[in-house]
Amino acid sequence: MLDLNGKSILITGGTGSFGKMFTKLIFERYPNVKRLVIFSRDEQKHYQMSMDFPEDTYKNIRYFIGDVRDRKRLIRALEGIDIVIHAAAMKHVHIAEYNPMECVKTNILGAENVIEAAFSTGVRSVVALSTDKAAAPINLYGATKLASDKLFVAANNIKGKRDIKFSVVRYGNVMGSNGSVMPFFLKKKEEGILPITHKDMTRFNISLEDGCEMVFNAIENAFGGEIFVPKIPSYKITDVATAIAPECEQKIVGIRPGEKLHEEMITSSDSLNTYDLGKYYAIIPTKPVFDVNEFMSTFNAKKVDEGFSYNSSENEEWETIESLRALIKKHVDANFSL
Repeated sequence: MLDLNGKSILITGGTGSFGKMFTKLIFERYPNVKRLVIFSRDEQKHYQMSMDFPEDTYKNIRYFIGDVRDRKRLIRALEGIDIVIHAAAMKHVHIAEYNPMECVKTNILGAENVIEAAFSTGVRSVVALSTDKAAAPINLYGATKLASDKLFVAANNIKGKRDIKFSVVRYGNVMGSNGSVMPFFLKKKEEGILPITHKDMTRFNISLEDGCEMVFNAIENAFGGEIFVPKIPSYKITDVATAIAPECEQKIVGIRPGEKLHEEMITSSDSLNTYDLGKYYAIIPTKPVFDVNEFMSTFNAKKVDEGFSYNSSENEEWETIESLRALIKKHVDANFSL
């Protein structure tokens, strides 16, 4: 049973949607956490988050302004930290396409800095957040996150005698997160027209809470080097539009630069190293630092068939218009009318 009471935890990019939800769950479940450090470069977001989690009420929270591009600042922030959740990233596909080197500096060089800072400060566990766009990437954002994933997986090979493990969690679109489609459509429906990139477009769907649960699972169970992938439903983008505003016109505007028609979280090439853990899949390194038989026994894991892939268009589980409406009300907008 995972117990984070008495532990010191740092979240990079901690003022984002994930960081806020993870902070909420930490204080609900582990009120005696020793220290929770919110690390982010955005001063305004620090201020806004401190209104929801004030230091005079949440005695163990700390707000630390810093950028993952700044290794010295990271090392200072990680002093005395046991667990790092790496959520900081440039995430908007079209912005990354236009500003490629800025995306590389944050997503790749920032990942390297997190690894090196963790090595320098005695951190015991690092869990990095990834994205479905890192599987067979066609855009720069996905390519940088694939490189980031590779760095965190390979970090287990160079840890030497340090008692530390690195793992990755990879999941799809998060309901209600900044820049995601559901709040976007909720806002646009007032105009009477919802822009649809492609009528056949599909995406994976996960709630912020379930994304956080994946991180808790990785903290507790990772051997070191796994990429954990959840089994989650898909949705059609047109169904999301219909669920939110059935009265609105759906205008096809075309796929944006770097955007996929369907998303993929496990490619057929990954199948050679992918295991079914029940609730999750795990892609393990070709040469893991742990005993694979012990790993399989611990998780009651089964190797997937060669050629297996996991993509949003061929998923076995789908959200319906009705289920999407219920999820939007629960996770995105409590005032949404069913």
